[in-house]
Amino acid sequence: MTEEIKYFDNLKEFLKSSLQSHQLLDINLTKVTILQSETRLGSILRKFLNLLKFFNRSNINVGSSIGSGLSKCVNLLNLKLYLNKNQIGDDGASGLGSGLSKCTNLSNLTLELGSNQIGVEGASGLGFGLSKCTNLSNLSLDLSQNQIGVEGASGLCFGLSKCTNLSNLTLYLSFNQIGEKGAQSLGSGLSKCTNLSNLTLFLTSNQIGAEGASGLGSGLSKCTNLSNLILELGSNQIGVEGASGLGFGLSKCTNLTNLKLRLFQNQIGVEGASGLGSGLSKCTNLSNLTLFLSFNQIGDKGASGLGSGLSKCTNLSNLTLDLWGTQIGIDGASGLGSSLSKCPNLLYLTLYISENQIDDKGLGSILRKFFNHFTLNPSNTKITSGLGSGIGKCSNLSDLTLNLNSNQIDNEGVLDLGSGLAKCTNLSNLTLQLQQSQIDDEVASGLGSTLGQWDNLSNLTLNLINNQIGDEGASELGSGLGNCTNLSNLTLKLKQNHIGAVGALGLGSGLRKCANLQNLKLDLMNNLVGEIGASDLGSGLGKCTNLSNLTLKLQRNKIGDEGTSGLGSGLGRCVNLSNLTLKLENNLISAIGASELGLGLGQGTNLQNLTLQLQWNQIGDEGVSGLGFGLGKCSKLQNLTLKLQYNQIGTNGLSGLGSGLMKCTNLQNLTLKLQDYQMYILQELKAKFLKSKRLITIQISNQ
Repeated sequence: MTEEIKYFDNLKEFLKSSLQSHQLLDINLTKVTILQSETRLGSILRKFLNLLKFFNRSNINVGSSIGSGLSKCVNLLNLKLYLNKNQIGDDGASGLGSGLSKCTNLSNLTLELGSNQIGVEGASGLGFGLSKCTNLSNLSLDLSQNQIGVEGASGLCFGLSKCTNLSNLTLYLSFNQIGEKGAQSLGSGLSKCTNLSNLTLFLTSNQIGAEGASGLGSGLSKCTNLSNLILELGSNQIGVEGASGLGFGLSKCTNLTNLKLRLFQNQIGVEGASGLGSGLSKCTNLSNLTLFLSFNQIGDKGASGLGSGLSKCTNLSNLTLDLWGTQIGIDGASGLGSSLSKCPNLLYLTLYISENQIDDKGLGSILRKFFNHFTLNPSNTKITSGLGSGIGKCSNLSDLTLNLNSNQIDNEGVLDLGSGLAKCTNLSNLTLQLQQSQIDDEVASGLGSTLGQWDNLSNLTLNLINNQIGDEGASELGSGLGNCTNLSNLTLKLKQNHIGAVGALGLGSGLRKCANLQNLKLDLMNNLVGEIGASDLGSGLGKCTNLSNLTLKLQRNKIGDEGTSGLGSGLGRCVNLSNLTLKLENNLISAIGASELGLGLGQGTNLQNLTLQLQWNQIGDEGVSGLGFGLGKCSKLQNLTLKLQYNQIGTNGLSGLGSGLMKCTNLQNLTLKLQDYQMYILQELKAKFLKSKRLITIQISNQ
């Protein structure tokens, strides 16, 4: 029979409970001051002879009494102790270690002691305690941001070396100045943990240098059962020799299937990257690999050497490479691409190659492999015509993410990109980020034409924020979208362009043909849509009969009353719409528009969740009353957020709004937001709703 976990967040209630009966216990006393109760708490812990899980306790100054209490929990199997940022110091840590030394049956231990001013003595004391916990199989220890230094790391690792039954170890030692010898001691300790299968090690900013990294590699070479490894060694000056030594150690971990290695800012250079690649070439069982090598000056030869090693990882299916600022040029990209093409099982590739000297031809070389899933982030890179042709060769591509925001993309480059994408007829998921890329109507039209050729496309995210797209480009985009008959999820970001009524009409006309569209996020903020454009857009959306989730951003578009009315009327015809977020701030909407919007939305018989933002308009008392009257017809509405600041709304208007909303018999959560001087009115409205005894939560604020 599985024991029930007992949770307590109140010390008095915990003390009154049947202490002897607890087997699974989780106490959370966060932000509770119990300094005077420490001795008593330590005494109480002695009673837990069958305790399996101890407590979670933060933000209080804890002394050695906790350790004293733990020393009596001789049957303790599972312990979780959260004491981050408590200034327990060396005495507290040593006391904890002393207590743990008596818990010889411990199997699972989580200790979070970050930012506690623990030095050499405290770390060594913890190490002594751990050395007695020889039955530990799972250990997570957070000592980040302390001052354990070289000797403290040595003392701690001496304890770890005795935990020979460990199979899962997570160790956070970042920002502790353990230095080269401390890292070597850690490697020596790990070498004794031959049963380790899962290891996570964070050593950021510890000045471990070349000898420390090599020592770690030597220790890891003995952990031949490792299958999952996360190694965080950023900013440690490991250099060429350190990277090569680490690679040598990894070469012995032939059972590794999942590896995440972060070596950013380490001056590993050309030879270090090649040495690392040589080591990884022996890890033939690797399936998932993440390498962060940013700002390491590995150059073309280093990239090619790294790629040569990766080409031997024939079981690799998922690869993430961060090569940001590594001085790779055309030759390096070409060599890397050639090597990756030899990984027959590679399906998912994510590349971060910003701030290099790679042009479009180099990117195209990387893409010679027919990947199924590809993510590319080449910020600040000149893109012209080679990238599209490279992508066009990936005939099996089904998932593609391209982040080309803020790049030097000319018309030829984007049109070629579209031409290449058009050949990827199996695409089902596409994310294309082209924000602030000087895209005009011609380019947008080309993209629209490309969109129409993807019969299998079901998920599309297109970010075209802050470009020069006008009516023609928007209309062609809409036309292309209209041909994506299998599209079910669409995010289209067109904020800060020059789209007017004609463009909005074109978008609406295209969207109405997306018969399978279920989820739509459309951002047209800061355009020139106007009254007619908003009305036509609403008419088009009204034909999306399968639409269930819609977020529509039309802030600052001067849609006025006519546009608001048309928009509401169209949305009211979306019979399956259940979740709607509508942002209409600063749009010259008066009482008529707000009332008509309410009436339109009131036709949405399935609407359950509504967020409506109408700040900075002129809807007044009459408008907000009309809005409430219309929304009162939304019989299934459960959650409503109304933001109505700066609309000249008074007592009569809010009273009318309340009367309308009272008719929403299923309303459970209501959030109303107005400015400060209206708060006294809102309090009256809140009291009125509370009398209904239907609403679960009411939030009224000016934020």
